[in-house]
Amino acid sequence: MSLFSPAGDARPAARGWGVEDDRAGTAPVRLPMTYVLPLRWHADTGLAELTGYLRWLADRVDVIVVDGSAPDLFARHADAWRGLVRHLPPDATTRGLNGKVLGVRTGVRAAGHEHVVIADDDVRYDEAGLTAVHRLLDRVDLVRPQNYFDPLPWHAWWDTGRTLLNRALGADYPGTLAVRRSTFLAMGGYDPDVLFENLELIRTLRANDGTEAAPAWLYVRRLPPDAAHFRGQRVRQAYDDLAQPARLLTSLAVLPALAAAVAARRPALVLGAAAGTVVLAEVGRRRAGGTTVFPAATALAAPVWLLERGVCGWLAVGQRFLFGGVRYGDTRIRRAAHRTRALRRRHH
Repeated sequence: MSLFSPAGDARPAARGWGVEDDRAGTAPVRLPMTYVLPLRWHADTGLAELTGYLRWLADRVDVIVVDGSAPDLFARHADAWRGLVRHLPPDATTRGLNGKVLGVRTGVRAAGHEHVVIADDDVRYDEAGLTAVHRLLDRVDLVRPQNYFDPLPWHAWWDTGRTLLNRALGADYPGTLAVRRSTFLAMGGYDPDVLFENLELIRTLRANDGTEAAPAWLYVRRLPPDAAHFRGQRVRQAYDDLAQPARLLTSLAVLPALAAAVAARRPALVLGAAAGTVVLAEVGRRRAGGTTVFPAATALAAPVWLLERGVCGWLAVGQRFLFGGVRYGDTRIRRAAHRTRALRRRHH
């Protein structure tokens, strides 16, 4: 199910959190909604910035941080966030390979409201985004906003190529979702032993006949990772495609097609394919006012990202068959996500 912005609300949300309220000088409106942030940090370099965001959030919604960090970091976070948020460890009675899923399940169960936002630690909502999600959850069981990077270093530009192609062909997979708590609990949460946890949650909801909205106009800012973290994620993100056969086959075809064009000395084919990819990305960039958050040059990243995915797709398949899965923290995860049909059989 796809919903469009009502008349007059189709504009993207303003960049940055807190900007609107600082300018207007008015008290924030508190929403009956819970914000769940699953967290597992190995260093506290971003603690001050995140604390500022949590302070802004806490004036508008209830906030639960489910913190799987090491004990010394957990204690430091507890001191920094005392009085701001509910700071919880993951439920020790639950087990699973994907720590984020365990954190989400703990947080949603602890939530005191029906409307729940689930967001990674690099997601930065503004007030318009929170309000839009809250209103949409009155009509559907799951909301899938659209992330954009701000600021935009080279690696965020690179990854935006993926975002634009996803927008052109359907909907992107953001670092935040919003759900109705009753629906989440009724379906028993979702599998904690998969890699692509957002897709697993979406498919589990569909298998339980839930409704969803993926409004292309609902823009939520995301902070880019550092370049080292970006590089470390390339094969792991390509592994997600094992749960989407059409995407996997497309990525695996990139290198053979490129090699065939080079062997045949047909550079026009390569240039034409690259140009077509840029045009498709530009369609995604222009969709639903996207030009306000995606700079024009981001469409040029699409063929670069596609070539990268062509390489990493083969590496991901190699990890699956040679090592039984992809590295995730201290373990390996074999399954990217279940098919909706398999989940439907399980739940019905």
